[in-house]
Amino acid sequence: MSRTLTIISFVVFASALFGRSVDPIVPQLAQTLRTDAATAALLTTAFALPFAIIQPLLGALADMFNKARLMLMCLTLLATATIAGAFVESFPLMIATRVVAGLGAGGLTPIAFAIVGDLVPVAGRQVAMGRLLFAIMTGNLLGATLSGVISDLLGWRAVFIAMALVGFSVLTLGIVGMRGIGSKGGGFDLKPLRDGYRAIFANPLAKICFGAVFVEGALMYGLFPHLAALFHDMGETRASIPGLVIGGFAIGGVIYSVRVGWLLKTLGETSMMRIGGIVMGLCIAFIALRAPWGVDVGVFALLGLSFYMLHAVIQVYASELAPAARGSAMALHSFFFFLGQAAGPAIYKFGFDWIGSTTAITAAGALLVINGLITAHYLRRPAAV
Repeated sequence: MSRTLTIISFVVFASALFGRSVDPIVPQLAQTLRTDAATAALLTTAFALPFAIIQPLLGALADMFNKARLMLMCLTLLATATIAGAFVESFPLMIATRVVAGLGAGGLTPIAFAIVGDLVPVAGRQVAMGRLLFAIMTGNLLGATLSGVISDLLGWRAVFIAMALVGFSVLTLGIVGMRGIGSKGGGFDLKPLRDGYRAIFANPLAKICFGAVFVEGALMYGLFPHLAALFHDMGETRASIPGLVIGGFAIGGVIYSVRVGWLLKTLGETSMMRIGGIVMGLCIAFIALRAPWGVDVGVFALLGLSFYMLHAVIQVYASELAPAARGSAMALHSFFFFLGQAAGPAIYKFGFDWIGSTTAITAAGALLVINGLITAHYLRRPAAV
Protein backbone atom coordinates (compact mmCIF):
# COMPACT_ATOMS: atom_id res chain seq x y z
CA MET A 1 0.00 0.00 0.00
CA SER A 2 2.71 2.48 1.02
CA ARG A 3 4.74 1.71 -2.11
CA THR A 4 1.72 2.25 -4.34
CA LEU A 5 0.90 5.59 -2.69
CA THR A 6 4.50 6.70 -3.14
CA ILE A 7 4.41 5.87 -6.85
CA ILE A 8 1.09 7.65 -7.29
CA SER A 9 2.56 10.68 -5.52
CA PHE A 10 5.38 10.71 -8.06
CA VAL A 11 2.81 10.54 -10.89
CA VAL A 12 0.86 13.58 -9.69
CA PHE A 13 4.14 15.38 -8.97
CA ALA A 14 5.17 14.82 -12.60
CA SER A 15 1.76 15.98 -13.83
CA ALA A 16 2.01 19.22 -11.83
CA LEU A 17 5.61 19.70 -12.97
CA PHE A 18 4.49 19.62 -16.61
CA GLY A 19 1.48 21.86 -16.02
CA ARG A 20 3.27 25.11 -15.09
CA SER A 21 6.61 24.57 -16.84
CA VAL A 22 5.76 26.56 -19.99
CA ASP A 23 4.50 29.76 -18.34
CA PRO A 24 7.93 31.30 -17.48
CA ILE A 25 9.42 30.66 -20.96
CA VAL A 26 6.65 32.17 -23.12
CA PRO A 27 8.78 35.11 -24.44
CA GLN A 28 11.65 32.78 -25.36
CA LEU A 29 9.28 30.39 -27.15
CA ALA A 30 7.65 33.28 -28.97
CA GLN A 31 10.99 34.57 -30.25
CA THR A 32 12.18 31.20 -31.54
CA LEU A 33 8.85 30.17 -33.08
CA ARG A 34 8.31 33.59 -34.69
CA THR A 35 5.15 34.78 -32.95
CA ASP A 36 4.27 37.38 -30.32
CA ALA A 37 4.26 36.65 -26.59
CA ALA A 38 0.49 37.14 -26.18
CA THR A 39 -0.16 34.53 -28.86
CA ALA A 40 2.46 32.16 -27.41
CA ALA A 41 0.63 32.39 -24.08
CA LEU A 42 -2.19 30.47 -25.79
CA LEU A 43 -0.02 27.36 -25.44
CA THR A 44 -1.60 27.13 -22.00
CA THR A 45 -5.01 27.01 -23.69
CA ALA A 46 -3.74 24.31 -26.05
CA PHE A 47 -2.78 22.23 -23.00
CA ALA A 48 -5.70 23.02 -20.69
CA LEU A 49 -8.58 22.74 -23.18
CA PRO A 50 -8.03 19.07 -24.13
CA PHE A 51 -7.21 18.41 -20.46
CA ALA A 52 -10.68 19.71 -19.60
CA ILE A 53 -12.59 18.10 -22.46
CA ILE A 54 -11.17 14.63 -21.78
CA GLN A 55 -12.14 14.65 -18.08
CA PRO A 56 -15.71 13.28 -18.31
CA LEU A 57 -14.60 10.50 -20.68
CA LEU A 58 -11.54 9.51 -18.65
CA GLY A 59 -13.53 9.58 -15.43
CA ALA A 60 -15.98 7.10 -16.93
CA LEU A 61 -13.27 4.90 -18.47
CA ALA A 62 -11.38 4.80 -15.17
CA ASP A 63 -14.47 3.35 -13.47
CA MET A 64 -15.09 0.89 -16.31
CA PHE A 65 -11.56 -0.45 -16.77
CA ASN A 66 -8.20 -0.72 -14.94
CA LYS A 67 -7.38 2.66 -13.36
CA ALA A 68 -3.65 2.08 -12.91
CA ARG A 69 -3.12 0.91 -16.48
CA LEU A 70 -5.08 3.84 -17.89
CA MET A 71 -3.08 6.29 -15.75
CA LEU A 72 0.26 4.90 -17.00
CA MET A 73 -0.96 5.01 -20.61
CA CYS A 74 -1.78 8.70 -20.13
CA LEU A 75 1.66 9.34 -18.63
CA THR A 76 3.26 7.71 -21.69
CA LEU A 77 1.29 10.02 -23.97
CA LEU A 78 2.24 13.11 -21.92
CA ALA A 79 5.97 12.34 -21.83
CA THR A 80 6.11 11.43 -25.53
CA ALA A 81 4.33 14.63 -26.61
CA THR A 82 6.62 16.70 -24.39
CA ILE A 83 9.85 15.28 -25.82
CA ALA A 84 8.44 15.93 -29.30
CA GLY A 85 7.87 19.56 -28.32
CA ALA A 86 11.60 19.99 -27.71
CA PHE A 87 12.32 19.59 -31.43
CA VAL A 88 9.52 21.51 -33.17
CA GLU A 89 10.42 24.45 -35.39
CA SER A 90 7.01 26.11 -35.85
CA PHE A 91 4.31 27.45 -33.56
CA PRO A 92 1.49 25.30 -35.07
CA LEU A 93 3.51 22.13 -34.38
CA MET A 94 4.14 23.30 -30.81
CA ILE A 95 0.40 23.83 -30.40
CA ALA A 96 -0.16 20.26 -31.63
CA THR A 97 2.28 18.76 -29.13
CA ARG A 98 0.66 20.70 -26.26
CA VAL A 99 -2.78 19.46 -27.28
CA VAL A 100 -1.58 15.85 -27.14
CA ALA A 101 0.21 16.51 -23.85
CA GLY A 102 -3.00 17.97 -22.40
CA LEU A 103 -4.93 14.86 -23.39
CA GLY A 104 -2.38 12.72 -21.58
CA ALA A 105 -2.20 14.93 -18.49
CA GLY A 106 -5.98 14.76 -18.15
CA GLY A 107 -5.72 11.14 -17.04
CA LEU A 108 -3.16 11.54 -14.27
CA THR A 109 -4.29 13.50 -11.22
CA PRO A 110 -8.04 12.65 -11.33
CA ILE A 111 -7.36 8.93 -11.76
CA ALA A 112 -4.65 9.05 -9.09
CA PHE A 113 -7.18 10.41 -6.57
CA ALA A 114 -9.66 7.74 -7.66
CA ILE A 115 -7.08 4.98 -7.05
CA VAL A 116 -6.40 6.35 -3.57
CA GLY A 117 -10.15 6.32 -2.92
CA ASP A 118 -10.25 2.65 -3.93
CA LEU A 119 -7.21 1.55 -1.91
CA VAL A 120 -7.34 3.59 1.29
CA PRO A 121 -10.08 3.18 3.94
CA VAL A 122 -12.13 6.26 4.76
CA ALA A 123 -10.36 6.81 8.08
CA GLY A 124 -6.99 7.29 6.39
CA ARG A 125 -8.12 8.74 3.09
CA GLN A 126 -7.74 12.40 4.07
CA VAL A 127 -4.10 11.85 5.04
CA ALA A 128 -3.38 9.91 1.84
CA MET A 129 -4.98 12.58 -0.33
CA GLY A 130 -3.04 15.20 1.61
CA ARG A 131 0.16 13.48 0.45
CA LEU A 132 -1.00 13.77 -3.14
CA LEU A 133 -1.90 17.43 -2.66
CA PHE A 134 1.55 18.14 -1.24
CA ALA A 135 3.16 16.35 -4.23
CA ILE A 136 1.06 18.47 -6.61
CA MET A 137 2.04 21.72 -4.89
CA THR A 138 5.71 20.71 -4.95
CA GLY A 139 5.45 19.94 -8.66
CA ASN A 140 3.83 23.33 -9.33
CA LEU A 141 6.59 25.08 -7.40
CA LEU A 142 9.49 23.26 -9.05
CA GLY A 143 7.88 23.23 -12.51
CA ALA A 144 7.70 27.01 -12.65
CA THR A 145 10.97 27.72 -10.84
CA LEU A 146 13.23 25.15 -12.52
CA SER A 147 11.75 25.89 -15.94
CA GLY A 148 12.97 29.48 -15.79
CA VAL A 149 16.41 28.51 -14.47
CA ILE A 150 16.92 25.77 -17.08
CA SER A 151 15.81 28.09 -19.86
CA ASP A 152 18.24 30.82 -18.78
CA LEU A 153 21.12 28.33 -18.63
CA LEU A 154 20.42 25.94 -21.50
CA GLY A 155 17.52 27.35 -23.55
CA TRP A 156 13.81 26.58 -23.60
CA ARG A 157 14.20 23.28 -25.48
CA ALA A 158 16.13 21.88 -22.53
CA VAL A 159 13.03 22.50 -20.38
CA PHE A 160 10.97 20.13 -22.51
CA ILE A 161 13.73 17.51 -22.52
CA ALA A 162 14.09 17.69 -18.73
CA MET A 163 10.34 17.39 -18.17
CA ALA A 164 10.11 14.42 -20.54
CA LEU A 165 12.96 12.65 -18.74
CA VAL A 166 11.10 13.07 -15.46
CA GLY A 167 7.96 11.68 -17.08
CA PHE A 168 9.66 8.61 -18.52
CA SER A 169 11.46 7.95 -15.22
CA VAL A 170 8.18 8.01 -13.29
CA LEU A 171 6.59 5.85 -15.99
CA THR A 172 9.30 3.20 -15.53
CA LEU A 173 8.77 3.32 -11.78
CA GLY A 174 5.02 2.90 -12.27
CA ILE A 175 5.26 -0.01 -14.70
CA VAL A 176 7.52 -1.93 -12.30
CA GLY A 177 5.83 -0.96 -9.05
CA MET A 178 2.11 -1.01 -9.92
CA ARG A 179 1.75 -4.48 -11.38
CA GLY A 180 -1.52 -6.02 -10.28
CA ILE A 181 -2.89 -2.73 -8.92
CA GLY A 182 -6.45 -1.80 -9.87
CA SER A 183 -9.47 -3.91 -10.71
CA LYS A 184 -10.60 -4.58 -14.27
CA GLY A 185 -13.86 -2.72 -13.73
CA GLY A 186 -17.28 -3.68 -14.96
CA GLY A 187 -16.78 -3.05 -18.67
CA PHE A 188 -18.22 -0.47 -21.00
CA ASP A 189 -21.66 0.73 -19.88
CA LEU A 190 -22.98 4.24 -20.48
CA LYS A 191 -26.18 3.98 -18.41
CA PRO A 192 -24.55 4.59 -14.98
CA LEU A 193 -22.67 7.53 -16.48
CA ARG A 194 -25.85 9.06 -17.90
CA ASP A 195 -27.77 8.56 -14.66
CA GLY A 196 -24.91 10.02 -12.63
CA TYR A 197 -24.70 13.22 -14.66
CA ARG A 198 -28.47 13.63 -14.46
CA ALA A 199 -28.30 13.38 -10.65
CA ILE A 200 -25.43 15.86 -10.45
CA PHE A 201 -27.13 18.58 -12.47
CA ALA A 202 -30.38 18.05 -10.60
CA ASN A 203 -28.63 19.54 -7.58
CA PRO A 204 -29.02 23.37 -7.70
CA LEU A 205 -25.57 23.82 -6.15
CA ALA A 206 -23.93 22.27 -9.22
CA LYS A 207 -24.07 25.52 -11.19
CA ILE A 208 -22.49 27.41 -8.27
CA CYS A 209 -19.64 24.89 -7.81
CA PHE A 210 -18.84 24.52 -11.49
CA GLY A 211 -19.35 28.20 -12.34
CA ALA A 212 -17.10 29.32 -9.48
CA VAL A 213 -14.18 27.09 -10.44
CA PHE A 214 -14.53 28.14 -14.09
CA VAL A 215 -14.13 31.80 -13.05
CA GLU A 216 -11.14 30.89 -10.85
CA GLY A 217 -9.45 29.06 -13.69
CA ALA A 218 -10.10 31.81 -16.23
CA LEU A 219 -9.33 34.96 -14.24
CA MET A 220 -6.61 33.72 -11.88
CA TYR A 221 -4.72 30.97 -13.73
CA GLY A 222 -5.40 32.70 -17.04
CA LEU A 223 -2.98 35.47 -16.06
CA PHE A 224 -0.04 33.14 -15.38
CA PRO A 225 1.01 32.59 -19.03
CA HIS A 226 1.07 36.38 -19.57
CA LEU A 227 3.20 37.07 -16.50
CA ALA A 228 6.56 36.52 -18.23
CA ALA A 229 5.58 38.93 -21.02
CA LEU A 230 4.51 41.55 -18.44
CA PHE A 231 7.92 41.29 -16.75
CA HIS A 232 9.58 41.37 -20.17
CA ASP A 233 7.83 44.68 -20.91
CA MET A 234 9.22 46.01 -17.63
CA GLY A 235 12.76 45.15 -18.73
CA GLU A 236 13.12 41.84 -16.85
CA THR A 237 14.12 39.32 -19.54
CA ARG A 238 15.30 36.46 -17.30
CA ALA A 239 12.88 33.51 -17.47
CA SER A 240 13.86 32.51 -13.93
CA ILE A 241 12.18 35.59 -12.43
CA PRO A 242 8.56 34.88 -13.50
CA GLY A 243 9.31 31.26 -12.57
CA LEU A 244 10.17 32.32 -9.03
CA VAL A 245 7.07 34.54 -8.82
CA ILE A 246 4.76 31.73 -10.00
CA GLY A 247 6.55 29.42 -7.58
CA GLY A 248 5.38 31.69 -4.77
CA PHE A 249 1.84 30.52 -5.52
CA ALA A 250 2.79 26.94 -4.62
CA ILE A 251 4.35 28.16 -1.37
CA GLY A 252 0.96 29.63 -0.46
CA GLY A 253 -0.61 26.27 -1.25
CA VAL A 254 1.82 24.51 1.08
CA ILE A 255 0.97 26.99 3.85
CA TYR A 256 -2.71 26.19 3.31
CA SER A 257 -2.14 22.42 3.48
CA VAL A 258 -0.28 22.81 6.78
CA ARG A 259 -2.82 25.17 8.38
CA VAL A 260 -6.11 24.00 6.85
CA GLY A 261 -7.34 22.48 10.11
CA TRP A 262 -6.71 25.72 11.99
CA LEU A 263 -8.35 27.78 9.24
CA LEU A 264 -11.49 25.64 9.26
CA LYS A 265 -11.74 25.74 13.06
CA THR A 266 -11.10 29.49 13.28
CA LEU A 267 -13.04 30.80 10.27
CA GLY A 268 -15.48 28.11 9.17
CA GLU A 269 -16.28 27.29 5.55
CA THR A 270 -18.30 30.40 4.71
CA SER A 271 -15.71 32.88 5.99
CA MET A 272 -12.91 30.92 4.34
CA MET A 273 -14.65 31.23 0.97
CA ARG A 274 -15.48 34.89 1.46
CA ILE A 275 -11.99 35.91 2.64
CA GLY A 276 -10.33 33.67 0.07
CA GLY A 277 -12.25 35.26 -2.81
CA ILE A 278 -11.62 38.82 -1.62
CA VAL A 279 -7.89 38.34 -1.06
CA MET A 280 -7.51 36.43 -4.34
CA GLY A 281 -9.07 39.30 -6.27
CA LEU A 282 -6.95 41.92 -4.51
CA CYS A 283 -3.77 39.95 -5.25
CA ILE A 284 -4.59 39.72 -8.96
CA ALA A 285 -5.43 43.44 -9.09
CA PHE A 286 -2.09 44.20 -7.37
CA ILE A 287 -0.23 42.72 -10.35
CA ALA A 288 -1.48 45.67 -12.41
CA LEU A 289 0.69 47.99 -10.27
CA ARG A 290 3.90 46.52 -11.76
CA ALA A 291 5.62 46.19 -8.38
CA PRO A 292 9.20 44.84 -8.09
CA TRP A 293 9.32 41.08 -8.65
CA GLY A 294 10.46 40.41 -5.08
CA VAL A 295 7.20 41.89 -3.83
CA ASP A 296 5.24 39.81 -6.34
CA VAL A 297 6.71 36.60 -4.90
CA GLY A 298 5.03 37.44 -1.58
CA VAL A 299 1.82 38.48 -3.33
CA PHE A 300 1.69 35.17 -5.20
CA ALA A 301 2.23 33.26 -1.97
CA LEU A 302 -0.78 35.09 -0.53
CA LEU A 303 -2.64 34.37 -3.79
CA GLY A 304 -1.95 30.65 -3.43
CA LEU A 305 -3.18 30.61 0.16
CA SER A 306 -6.36 32.54 -0.65
CA PHE A 307 -7.07 30.45 -3.74
CA TYR A 308 -7.04 27.19 -1.79
CA MET A 309 -9.16 28.73 0.96
CA LEU A 310 -11.93 29.15 -1.60
CA HIS A 311 -11.22 26.33 -4.04
CA ALA A 312 -10.80 23.52 -1.51
CA VAL A 313 -14.19 24.26 0.08
CA ILE A 314 -15.85 24.29 -3.34
CA GLN A 315 -14.20 20.93 -4.03
CA VAL A 316 -15.78 19.43 -0.91
CA TYR A 317 -19.23 20.66 -1.95
CA ALA A 318 -18.67 19.29 -5.46
CA SER A 319 -17.91 15.86 -4.01
CA GLU A 320 -21.31 15.93 -2.26
CA LEU A 321 -23.47 16.95 -5.24
CA ALA A 322 -24.45 13.33 -5.98
CA PRO A 323 -22.82 10.80 -3.61
CA ALA A 324 -23.70 7.87 -5.88
CA ALA A 325 -21.87 9.55 -8.77
CA ARG A 326 -18.96 11.10 -6.89
CA GLY A 327 -16.38 10.12 -9.52
CA SER A 328 -18.36 11.80 -12.28
CA ALA A 329 -18.95 14.89 -10.12
CA MET A 330 -15.22 15.29 -9.51
CA ALA A 331 -14.53 14.78 -13.22
CA LEU A 332 -16.97 17.60 -14.00
CA HIS A 333 -15.37 19.77 -11.32
CA SER A 334 -12.01 19.28 -13.03
CA PHE A 335 -13.60 19.79 -16.47
CA PHE A 336 -14.99 23.24 -15.65
CA PHE A 337 -11.86 24.29 -13.74
CA PHE A 338 -9.54 23.48 -16.64
CA LEU A 339 -12.01 24.81 -19.17
CA GLY A 340 -11.60 28.12 -17.36
CA GLN A 341 -7.81 27.77 -17.51
CA ALA A 342 -8.09 27.13 -21.25
CA ALA A 343 -10.26 30.21 -21.81
CA GLY A 344 -8.31 32.48 -19.47
CA PRO A 345 -5.25 33.32 -21.61
CA ALA A 346 -7.49 34.18 -24.58
CA ILE A 347 -9.74 36.32 -22.34
CA TYR A 348 -6.74 38.24 -21.05
CA LYS A 349 -5.32 38.65 -24.56
CA PHE A 350 -8.62 40.13 -25.70
CA GLY A 351 -8.73 42.40 -22.64
CA PHE A 352 -5.16 43.59 -23.15
CA ASP A 353 -5.91 44.48 -26.78
CA TRP A 354 -9.26 46.13 -25.97
CA ILE A 355 -8.76 48.09 -22.73
CA GLY A 356 -5.08 47.67 -21.92
CA SER A 357 -3.32 45.31 -19.51
CA THR A 358 -3.68 47.48 -16.39
CA THR A 359 -7.45 47.91 -16.70
CA ALA A 360 -8.00 44.29 -17.75
CA ILE A 361 -6.06 42.87 -14.79
CA THR A 362 -7.80 45.22 -12.35
CA ALA A 363 -11.21 44.25 -13.72
CA ALA A 364 -10.32 40.56 -13.39
CA GLY A 365 -9.43 41.12 -9.75
CA ALA A 366 -12.80 42.78 -9.10
CA LEU A 367 -14.64 39.89 -10.74
CA LEU A 368 -12.75 37.37 -8.59
CA VAL A 369 -13.88 39.23 -5.47
CA ILE A 370 -17.50 39.06 -6.68
CA ASN A 371 -17.07 35.37 -7.49
CA GLY A 372 -15.91 34.63 -3.95
CA LEU A 373 -18.77 36.57 -2.35
CA ILE A 374 -21.43 34.89 -4.50
CA THR A 375 -19.97 31.43 -3.84
CA ALA A 376 -19.84 32.02 -0.08
CA HIS A 377 -23.45 33.20 -0.13
CA TYR A 378 -24.90 30.15 -1.89
CA LEU A 379 -22.74 27.26 -0.69
CA ARG A 380 -24.14 26.58 2.75
CA ARG A 381 -24.80 23.44 4.77
CA PRO A 382 -28.52 22.71 5.19
CA ALA A 383 -28.29 23.34 8.94
CA ALA A 384 -26.87 26.82 8.31
CA VAL A 385 -29.68 27.91 6.00
